[in-house]
Amino acid sequence: MSGLTKSIRRIRGAGAVTLLGLAVSASLPASAKEAEDVSAAGAAKQSLAIVRTAKAERSTISADLVFTGDIQAQSQVNVAFRNNGKIATRLVEVGDHVTADQVLAKLDPQEQRANLNNAQAALTSAEALLTQAKVNFKRQEMLLSSGYTTRPSYDDAEQQLRTTLASVESAKAALGTAQEQFSYTDLKSGVDGIVLSRSFEVGQVVQAGQTVLTMAEDGPRDAVFNVFEAVLATPPESKQIDVTLQADPKVRTVGTVREISPSVDAASGTVRVKVGLKDTPAAMTLGAIVVGTGKFRPQTAIVLPWSSLYRWENAPAVWVRDPASGKVAPRNVTIDRYSPNTIALSGGVEPGEEVVIAGIQFLRPGQTVSVAEKIGR
Repeated sequence: MSGLTKSIRRIRGAGAVTLLGLAVSASLPASAKEAEDVSAAGAAKQSLAIVRTAKAERSTISADLVFTGDIQAQSQVNVAFRNNGKIATRLVEVGDHVTADQVLAKLDPQEQRANLNNAQAALTSAEALLTQAKVNFKRQEMLLSSGYTTRPSYDDAEQQLRTTLASVESAKAALGTAQEQFSYTDLKSGVDGIVLSRSFEVGQVVQAGQTVLTMAEDGPRDAVFNVFEAVLATPPESKQIDVTLQADPKVRTVGTVREISPSVDAASGTVRVKVGLKDTPAAMTLGAIVVGTGKFRPQTAIVLPWSSLYRWENAPAVWVRDPASGKVAPRNVTIDRYSPNTIALSGGVEPGEEVVIAGIQFLRPGQTVSVAEKIGR
């Protein structure tokens, strides 16, 4: 009986130990699984790319268009001799201010002087013949009235008189031409202005009409700018441009767009724009560098930071995040204009969409991201 009791106790003790072991063994896997799940969740969270996003909203923008150019004369004159010849004297240098009747250079007048002397001699001869023809006609007129000459002799005298009169008029015209040609040996501009360039030296032989001097005529001035063709697609709101001297910003004036070149310069890809200045300060001399400022028409656009700009499929793009799934995808956009710190989009992103503005270098299409901070614009 006592042996049976001891056996039962041993069985009960073994069962208790077994139950305790089962309980411990059951509890250990649950704790490990829980810890493993927490660790996996933490690792998954750490694997998410952290970005910053902004909500796309339309806003009114009115940016300034700033460009540089120089001061030029509205009218430039090419000066040339009217005769062929060899240059004997040069009386001006580049930068000189000259008047309309000032002699700028002289040709060797030997040929023109000879022509002038010949014309004067021809006129003297014609006048002598005219005097003789007048005396003969007067004699024939008196003889005809007395009946001592014939009518044909009188008519011949009259015809001779008319012929010599015509010869005198022709000689006078030839003399005037010779005198004019002689005066053309002195080079004059015909306008007041400043000599911009010259292309001749003493002793050089020039042809009639060959440009030897270029002058900027006194009068209104232009601020001339070379702007990119794309700017003209959306021109400034007003044709009035503020013009500032680059060397001294205190020197300012205003001008109006006077001329836009119809063609694009093949070398630079720009279009020349001339702005006529209302008043020209003394400091804005020819060739002075100036800065022009115009204002674009106010318009609405989606404005984003530069940091959101990405390149996708060889075109500008941004990353757009789907709030429901948390996934991002690249989206090609159309850029309206660039600013120092922002870009203005005219298409590709709709108002209300969530755009990634920081962390785009870590993204790939379809990636789930975590937002560190949302910035409402």
